[in-house]
Amino acid sequence: MCGIAGYYAGEPLGEDAGRLRLQRMGAALRHRGPDAAGVWLDERRGVGFAHQRLAIVELSSAGDQPMRSASGRYVPCYNGEIYNHGELRRELENQGRAPVWRGRSDTETLLAALDAWGLDPTLQRLVGMFAFAVWDERHGLVHLARDRFGEKPLYYGRGRD
Repeated sequence: MCGIAGYYAGEPLGEDAGRLRLQRMGAALRHRGPDAAGVWLDERRGVGFAHQRLAIVELSSAGDQPMRSASGRYVPCYNGEIYNHGELRRELENQGRAPVWRGRSDTETLLAALDAWGLDPTLQRLVGMFAFAVWDERHGLVHLARDRFGEKPLYYGRGRD
């Protein structure tokens, strides 16, 4: 099971402070994903994600997170499995809306679906167990989502340093 964490300050924290915060968050979740670790930071907007990866669907580094959508609009931090991601890939390909796939990860499928259909229509199509945060660069928003049954945990809170 992957570990995801992040923050949204809404204002710049500084590159060093933001990266250090994310590295600490990731380190606290290391036991949840020993296969890879990554951070993504938009210091200007005061938002960042930390990801600890347990590789299941895509074993190569093509599944490492956080990753950016082909359009550059979305950056997710994702935990779980989208059971119908193969079907969604075929649908995107049949519609001519699939990117050049880098690998076989369901995270990449999620990103392509977000680019093609947007958040709400994508969520309606997903079948699986998942929890994720996704940064929408165009609107400057973080969206949180989880599967219908809440099988994957997703916690959020408000706080100050």
